Amino acid sequence: MTDKPNIAFTAPHFAASQVGLSILEKGGTAIEAMVAAAASIAVEYPHMNGLGGDGFWLISEPGKAPIGIDAAGVAARGATPEFYAGKKAIPSRGPEAALTMAGAVAGWQKALSISQQWQSPLPLQTLFDTAISQANWGIEVTQSLTDASNKTFDELAHDEHFSPFLIKGKALKKGKIVKLTKLSQTLAHLAEKGLDDFYRGELATMLADDLKAAGSPIRLADFHDYHATVIEPLSVTTSKGKLYNLPAPTQGVASLIILALYDKVQHLGSSDADMVHLLIECTKQAFIARNKHVTDPSRLSVDLQTLLSDNVLNEMATHIALDKAQPWPYEAKKGDTIWMGCCDSEGRMVSYIQSLYWEFGSGVVSPQTGIVWNNRGTSFSLDPHSNQYLAPGLKPFHTLNPAFAELSDGRRMSYGTMGGEGQPQTQAALFARHIYHNQPIAKAIALGRWLLGRTWGDESHNLKAERDLVEYVGASLVERGHDMVTVDPCNELMGHAGAIIREPSGEVIGASDPRSDGRALSARI
Repeated sequence: MTDKPNIAFTAPHFAASQVGLSILEKGGTAIEAMVAAAASIAVEYPHMNGLGGDGFWLISEPGKAPIGIDAAGVAARGATPEFYAGKKAIPSRGPEAALTMAGAVAGWQKALSISQQWQSPLPLQTLFDTAISQANWGIEVTQSLTDASNKTFDELAHDEHFSPFLIKGKALKKGKIVKLTKLSQTLAHLAEKGLDDFYRGELATMLADDLKAAGSPIRLADFHDYHATVIEPLSVTTSKGKLYNLPAPTQGVASLIILALYDKVQHLGSSDADMVHLLIECTKQAFIARNKHVTDPSRLSVDLQTLLSDNVLNEMATHIALDKAQPWPYEAKKGDTIWMGCCDSEGRMVSYIQSLYWEFGSGVVSPQTGIVWNNRGTSFSLDPHSNQYLAPGLKPFHTLNPAFAELSDGRRMSYGTMGGEGQPQTQAALFARHIYHNQPIAKAIALGRWLLGRTWGDESHNLKAERDLVEYVGASLVERGHDMVTVDPCNELMGHAGAIIREPSGEVIGASDPRSDGRALSARI
């Protein structure tokens, strides 16, 4: 009898990993473990994600094609261009930035309905018990939360309802304890009443009242209208296996294009610098296609699956040269997020991502519930000629994209990261290093990384690279024409990546990112 792990959970905060693994050890499904961890990390990482945000799922059962869940909120009925009359752009913060429904909780609900087809469900109280306690007794402020608090203080601290995320009116400090009492009560309420209460019960009424009072266009009818949906993922087959990601309105197609292109051009390279350069050039091609095509699903001018055809990919590959960097910039996409992955004892795997968009989202906090509302709707445009033009009922562009792979050697891999524009790039880095270049998965994640494009609060579109990467590939990249700047190593700017890999033998391996507060935990049951 093997003693190797057959269950695993990884998250960017160790407390969420512990919660997820504990549910798996109780015999819960991968989905139940993920919902429990999603509630926990909404408490522990309130700047990155929460009940007022969105979520996307990839769910894989052995021997079956993966399925996706789109839990992206849509623009409110009242979120019209006329609502923003006189403005050149939708505000990034405040009530006018809180214009899309929060889909995350509906995604939990939809996922649990799938889990119930697998086996008898654990009670919501069991799934939420730890998160309720964490919020009630208080969370320890991490460096990540401290940085976000300092970064957003001038914008958000003036709002009296934001006070739960301050200490005596000042920015949060690492090591201090913050109690989120209202959020604890909200989670307890959902555990008792059920998740649908968020959209069609007492909680919906409280949230709608608070959002209206704040000045948001969201109303109770928007809550009543909303449901998460099961969707078919995009996929592409490479020499290494079949890769999956999510369709519009996410940038999943960009993540798949990068790796599909790298599969076609990686033979050109023979060094670490070649690998990094080629992945950057593949990224440029993917982002050009993404920015041209990805919008609300109802507005798509092409079937995104066609962008993954051999003909289209081969044409893109002609624009990639080993010795020269293509000129840049193109428009960049921002965002802060959490990604988590897990595998249960039956080999069912989940890749999940949950987000408020920017740190603390819109900054609007519902005083009755303690929920922070997202600002994902700021991805809409007020330009009638834009493919992101605002209209009620539509979904904004999402950087969120959980990844999954069925490898040709029989392994199955759930992987992903937070980091807005960096998500496809980091996914590609860890996948290429591990699958093409045989680095152990933990090392593939920990090694120095890069980020092409502008990030939150930054106007530069250049290539940013961690110092430990620059030391051995920097000169070669600059020589090829990359406009590069060096940033500190182990930098949160590069995202919080993670992966879960299930071997054909049933052994499960997990890895977490040293740039986060996370941990990958595994056990055998």
